[in-house]
Amino acid sequence: MQVAMDITTKHCHKEMENYGQCVASNQLTWQQHCHDLKMKVAQCTSSHPVIQKIRSDCSKEFAMFDSCLRENPTSPTSCSAHVARFLGCAETVDLAGVGNQVPQPSEPRKYDHPSFPEKEFSQ
Repeated sequence: MQVAMDITTKHCHKEMENYGQCVASNQLTWQQHCHDLKMKVAQCTSSHPVIQKIRSDCSKEFAMFDSCLRENPTSPTSCSAHVARFLGCAETVDLAGVGNQVPQPSEPRKYDHPSFPEKEFSQ
């Protein structure tokens, strides 16, 4: 699962940041207010082979987690057991030979680090 998170962080940083800010700002209504941003994250990550493999192999666990979130929109923490099962499944997915192709990020990112002053990189 760490591989999937690394891919999402590296290639979909902007989408993840916007979605996270929306969820934090709309704690009671994030399911409705942040749906479009959630879909942008999904679109960004769905083209990567590692993500596709995890989604395929752990589709049952993810569906149960997603269902729990829909049933408990004001209390996403009540779904922690479901997310734990999904993450556990993702950790067991055999990724050997998967992920040789790397999609481009949604747009270049700026780094706030002295080594990268005002330069944009498209990692």
